[in-house]
Amino acid sequence: MTGALPTFSVASLDEDAAGIRAAFDEAGVVILKGFATREACAALKTRAFELVDGFDIDAHRTVFSTTTQAHAEDAHFLNSGGAISFFLEEEAYDANGNLKREKRQSINKIGHALHDLDPVFSAFSHSRKMEAAARAVGFDAPLLLQSMVILKPPAIGGEVTCHQDSTFLYTEPESCVGFWLAIDEATLENGCMEFIPGEHRGPLRRLFRRKDGGGTEFIELSDAPYTEERRVAAPAGVGDLVIFAGRAPHMSRANRSDRPRMAYTLHMIDARARYPAFNWLQRPEGMPLRGF
Repeated sequence: MTGALPTFSVASLDEDAAGIRAAFDEAGVVILKGFATREACAALKTRAFELVDGFDIDAHRTVFSTTTQAHAEDAHFLNSGGAISFFLEEEAYDANGNLKREKRQSINKIGHALHDLDPVFSAFSHSRKMEAAARAVGFDAPLLLQSMVILKPPAIGGEVTCHQDSTFLYTEPESCVGFWLAIDEATLENGCMEFIPGEHRGPLRRLFRRKDGGGTEFIELSDAPYTEERRVAAPAGVGDLVIFAGRAPHMSRANRSDRPRMAYTLHMIDARARYPAFNWLQRPEGMPLRGF
C-alpha cells in the first residue's frame, strides 16, 4: 500500500482483499492500480465516442452542471435512469447557441444505464473482476444502479463541487459505493478526483429527492462543513480504479488543460437495502436492477 490515499495493485483482489477492506473502511476510498488493461480502456473510449457520434445534439440540449443544478428539473435528466442519455458542458455553446467545438469535445457525460443497455459497457461492468472489486469493499449482494461516462473534455470540462454520492443515491441503510475507472490519465491539471479521507464517517449533509407533484429539491440534513483543506488528490493512470464510499466527500477541478480526462463510473447498492421512491434515479417498469 503506497501513496497519500490507500493504493493497492489489482493482484490484491486475490492476495489481500482483507487489506483492501480495512483501508476502505478507514479512509472511505481506495485505489486499485492497473484494474483494467489499456486495451480495455481503449475499447470503452471507442465505444463512448461511437455513442456520441450517434447522438442528435439538437434533440436534447440538456446542460449538466453541479454548480447551478439547472439539469435537475429537466425530464431528460429525470428519465435517464433507464436510458443512455447525453448531457452537455456548461461552456459548450457560444452566445448564439452554437457549439464552440466539435460534438465529441462538448459532452459532459453519458448516463445512466450504460451498464445494462450497451453491450460493451455491460460486459465490462458485469465482469468477474468488477464483482471481485465489489466484494473486496464489503458487498455480499451488490446491485448495479447507475453508470456514467464522464468525458471532462479539454479546456471546458466542468468543475464538480464537493459532494457525497449518497445525497443522490440514497438507500436505507446507506449502501452506495462508487467505482471510478480512469479511461484517460487523470492529474490535478486535467481534473483528477480529490477526496477528504476519513470524512465518510461524518454525517450525510444533504438529500436530493423528487418533490411531490414534480420537480426535485435538496433537503439539508447537516450544516457540518467539509474540511476541504484536508483534501487529497487521487491522480490515476489509465486503467486505475478508484473505489469510494457513498458518504466520502469528493470533488474535481475544471479541466482547463489541453488533455481529455474521460472516466467510467459505476455505482452499486446493497440488494437488501431499501431504495426509496423519492430518489431522482428511477428505473422504468420492467427494467429491474441486476447484480452479477
